[in-house]
Amino acid sequence: MNAIVLAVFGLAVMFTGFFVYSRFVAGKILKLDPDFKTPAHTMTDGVDYVPTNKFVLWGHHFTSVAGAAPIVGPAIAVIWGWLPALLWVSLGTVFFAGVHDMGAVWASVRNKAKSMGALSGDVVGKRARSLFMIVIFLVLLMVNAVFGVVIANLLINNAGSVVPVWGAIAVAMVIGQAIYRFKWNLPLVSLVGVIVLYTLIWIGPQVPVALPETAFGLSDRALWILLLFAYAAVASLLPVWMLLQPRDYINGLQLFVGLGLLYVAVFVAGPTVVAPMINSDVPAGTPSLFPLLFVTIACGAISGFHGIVASGTTSKQLNKEPDARLVGYGGALGEGTLALAAIIAASAGFATFEEWKEVYSSFGGGGLKAFVDGGGTILHAGTGISPEVSATMLTVMAALFAGTTMDTGLRLQRYIFQEWGEIYNISWMKKAAPATLLSVGACLALAFGAGGADGGGGLLIWPLFGTTNQLMAGLTLLVVAVMLVRRKTNALVVIAPMAFILVIGLLALAIQIYDFFGQQKWFLCGLAVVVLVAGVLVALECIAALRKEQHEVAASN
Repeated sequence: MNAIVLAVFGLAVMFTGFFVYSRFVAGKILKLDPDFKTPAHTMTDGVDYVPTNKFVLWGHHFTSVAGAAPIVGPAIAVIWGWLPALLWVSLGTVFFAGVHDMGAVWASVRNKAKSMGALSGDVVGKRARSLFMIVIFLVLLMVNAVFGVVIANLLINNAGSVVPVWGAIAVAMVIGQAIYRFKWNLPLVSLVGVIVLYTLIWIGPQVPVALPETAFGLSDRALWILLLFAYAAVASLLPVWMLLQPRDYINGLQLFVGLGLLYVAVFVAGPTVVAPMINSDVPAGTPSLFPLLFVTIACGAISGFHGIVASGTTSKQLNKEPDARLVGYGGALGEGTLALAAIIAASAGFATFEEWKEVYSSFGGGGLKAFVDGGGTILHAGTGISPEVSATMLTVMAALFAGTTMDTGLRLQRYIFQEWGEIYNISWMKKAAPATLLSVGACLALAFGAGGADGGGGLLIWPLFGTTNQLMAGLTLLVVAVMLVRRKTNALVVIAPMAFILVIGLLALAIQIYDFFGQQKWFLCGLAVVVLVAGVLVALECIAALRKEQHEVAASN
């Protein structure tokens, strides 16, 4: 089969969802109000609360939520065949991710831009808030600690990506000044920024940069991890308009250009899909498709991390409430197109089925390498861009996605510590600098405490990310559903995906606990039990609140 068929189907479903389904949800269910004063206006502080152009904010939300996960997850899930992955990404984006992201932005904006954890306390109760924030903290810890390792590995494996990845930071800071301080024309600034970024991608392979293999008793990976967290700490303290917003915005444009080139290459080259439609001969040790497909592909179909971003940074910058449709639903759509590209690269980027099967000889094979290698092959065949530059472009794309997610993730982790300071009246924890140090300290303690001098400890708890992330998504939808029922609005479009993803998340987590126990992985087993108990208790609290609201609405009618 020609890969064009996969691209046409996936893109058609997603864009129909945006122009039809998202308009229905925004207008009839959430009832987004252009006259509602958002927290960006009522609580403006020039640091975290800043009214933002919806296209700039869309760039922030899209690149913050689209880390390496929507590339890695789909590229791994192709082991079950391309069809299940294609259907989950396409339909999940439309009916799950878009509704989840837009709903989370709306719910937070309507409650002074509170995070989902803090918001659950107002909507459901204090017990739910305490448990919910534990789940949120663990998700952020997993994302930040692991993405530090992922970016470090990318920089080591492709030294030509170092200049464009770090150069993007300088470009973003110049753009922030140009837009906010000097009020220059946004389209012109955007065009110049994208040109500069792609010039850096072209220059990168010609001036590769590598750290010493060992220095100060640390490996090059450990040194990169320390540098990345030092940068992320500074970035999390700067006003959002100075670095976070412009970095995410210009990266979003650059990444969409890269995605656009990849899709153009697919339509020009028309590569053959060599992966099976449904793989009936999976390698030994591969888990069953149900329910593991739905947690292996989290980002790209639905992801609880999106709700943390939507209610953590995005809601604080929303200029007008109707902008939530483009920013939230549109951001999820952007991630869906990335996941679709990963599926195509991992299915049609190989010369033969035998070559594909060799890469997917075990569960977990493929992943980021399949995307870079397969996508690079397609890009070279369809556009004539050299294999070296093609590989650098896709490596930079993955690194920038992961980097912007890490930037936002650390800022969100700082918010969690500050919210705990507010809740438990710990005055020093309410301040940004100490909260940031706690956030970085927690990530580095995991990275180096569990991983030793190499700093790879974050990977230790990564197997729990998919299930914890999906559980988080279900709980977020539960909170949104309670708010909708309280407003006497039909909440079915939220309750249906919420019920599915909660059941899937809890079932997958129970399977993982069984596997961890059998493998005697006691730390992961214990942590998974904590997540399961917290998730079940939050779900019960939310369901009780939901039923109470439904009964009160029914009684009032």
